[in-house]
Amino acid sequence: MSTSVRLIDDAPLTRFHKKLTVFSSGGPFIDGYALSIIGIALITMTPALDLGPKEIGMVGAASLVGIFFGGGVFGWVTDKVGRHTMYILDLLALAAFSILSAFSTDIWQLVIWRFLLGVAIGADYPIATSLLAEFLPRKHRGRLLGATFVVWAVGAAAAFAVGFAMRGVGEDAWRWMLASPAIFAVITLLFRLGTPESPRWLLSRGRVDEARTVIKKVYGNDYDVNSLGEEENTGKRAATFADIFNKKFWRRTLFVSIFWTAQVIPLFAVYTFAPELLSSFGLDGDANLYGGSLLISLLFVIGGIPGLWLVERIGRRKLLLWTFGIIVLALAAPAFIPGVGPKTLFTALAIFALASGASSFLEVVYPNELFPTEIRATAVGFGTAISRVGSAASTYLMPVAIISFGASGALLIGAGISLVGLVATFILAPETANRSLADISGGERTKKSKTNGTSEETKVEGTLV
Repeated sequence: MSTSVRLIDDAPLTRFHKKLTVFSSGGPFIDGYALSIIGIALITMTPALDLGPKEIGMVGAASLVGIFFGGGVFGWVTDKVGRHTMYILDLLALAAFSILSAFSTDIWQLVIWRFLLGVAIGADYPIATSLLAEFLPRKHRGRLLGATFVVWAVGAAAAFAVGFAMRGVGEDAWRWMLASPAIFAVITLLFRLGTPESPRWLLSRGRVDEARTVIKKVYGNDYDVNSLGEEENTGKRAATFADIFNKKFWRRTLFVSIFWTAQVIPLFAVYTFAPELLSSFGLDGDANLYGGSLLISLLFVIGGIPGLWLVERIGRRKLLLWTFGIIVLALAAPAFIPGVGPKTLFTALAIFALASGASSFLEVVYPNELFPTEIRATAVGFGTAISRVGSAASTYLMPVAIISFGASGALLIGAGISLVGLVATFILAPETANRSLADISGGERTKKSKTNGTSEETKVEGTLV
């Protein structure tokens, strides 16, 4: 006889899902905070360490280079050793390297500690988002996964607020700013203790009984391992890093790499050097530099509110296309306005912030949905790593770009990069809204199972190669 399995993808949203979303958001919050606080810290750090434009670029780019290695390496490690172990260890590293950064006495010490901080930040992308994606029902997956990355912008806004509050501390204000992410890392660590391992990952490693225990605890007795819609790994070849480039997934990997890179290059350049960029507009004084930077960061958060509603309403692909289009127009326009003034430049930056905030969270939604459990964290980590190559280069070159091309020229470069993302999305992006994880990564098939000695055919959704 034929039965219908109650899939976890269709399970109701519970308090557990909401708590896990909050706990997983701690990493992106720290990411946004730690990467943005450096822009404010540079105001007192530059004279304290006698930094020139190249040294400033190195400090800004160090953590982004670290994210390249952290995402690339630890995404793969997370698929091998599990989500939960890395979920905890990563936060200890975040706290330690934040504190060590504050004790730097020369540029090279600072660059090393910020690089290692970036490694820890990069590792958290595949760790936390993969774990969360593998628990969430499909109807809420885009919105809740996206919410964790909107929290990135909240962390960035908090960094500018803290920087503004600490501006009067003195010449060592930058040290306190760089140490402050450790506070949030410890708080997040305490919340994450006790989080269960992903049952999808456990099943992919052949640990069926453990997967069943987690499922029963989280979803109740009406669900079992077959509710995952995925196969147990019973001796088949273990997934490798190369699998994200195989015939089935290489287009998805290419798409994720291009659109993610196109999004973060202008975003990180703005966050890291917001005060310098605003100064190039002709703005000056604490109210304009600190206050303007805080306002721009808040607009990223505000943009995320309609974005989280639209992501399930119109889908991932349309949201990404529309926001890329708006960003291209907003950043390009000042270059074609003779004698463009500070208000127009600031307006262009504000529109960019709103549009970017409305879709930047797709950086964690798309890769988590497009790849199966065995290589999900690897794919997220690879996307994180590749995107940081471009963002590190742009952050290093941003001070030079402002000097060489002026404010409108620097924005025009951002428009060109966003145009690449728009074209790549149009050509390569699939729609993944309201589909189960197993269905996206495979197809439907029929599997025979036995219950109480009776052979039954159960319709489930397929998985990896």
